[in-house]
Amino acid sequence: MEFFNEKGYETLNPAWPGDSETVESSRTNAGLIANRGVVEIADSYAKIIETLPEPPIVIGHSFGGLITQVLLGRGIAAAGVAIDPAPIKGVWQLPLSALKASLPVLGNPFNLKKAVSLTFNQFNYGFSNAIPEKEAKEIFDRWTIPAPGRPLFQAAFATLNPNAETKVNTANTTRGPLLITGGENDHIAPPILGKASLKKYNSSVVTEFKLFEGRGHSLILDHGWKEVAEYAMAWLQKQGF
Repeated sequence: MEFFNEKGYETLNPAWPGDSETVESSRTNAGLIANRGVVEIADSYAKIIETLPEPPIVIGHSFGGLITQVLLGRGIAAAGVAIDPAPIKGVWQLPLSALKASLPVLGNPFNLKKAVSLTFNQFNYGFSNAIPEKEAKEIFDRWTIPAPGRPLFQAAFATLNPNAETKVNTANTTRGPLLITGGENDHIAPPILGKASLKKYNSSVVTEFKLFEGRGHSLILDHGWKEVAEYAMAWLQKQGF
């Protein structure tokens, strides 16, 4: 946010419904975020967008990248950057690393309505496998909070559900441009998922994919975050924003 602010952009970072104001309070009050689904989260952002003077650029990571695409497909965002996003409905590929990284949540059906926390080993496999363990531990201790299990179940079983909440209006030709990224070594959202999402979109609207070599799912949190921010900004400026 500070990086974009310094370049003249005004930034907002609204929480998901149920998130508390601090990491500690989010950990203490995990039940508040439990059982929140993709549509509820997307709708909460849509309501915020309604209060803005103009459609915003939306940038999101992981499930935030999926939410970015939902909002862009609704036609209420000027442009979108989906960083290593969760798969949209229609992406059927399931790499083994993504399955292994998701099992701590999907392995227990009772997690559907719960808020789930990862152990460090689980986090390190899914998120921080591409950085030194010391840095991974620092990120884990400082930033991780419980998250609702429901979105992960919604993405995992979207193919079986004709009304899946992870469905994106990829046919919308009036939407803004979209950048999808992938980290080469991302375990939980491997690049194949982002590339598969790219192929779902109407080719008449700007939709591009960028691979970040050697990067994992922690690419927006770790020491290399600026590489991602700089590329996203340059891409947005190329699109006229």
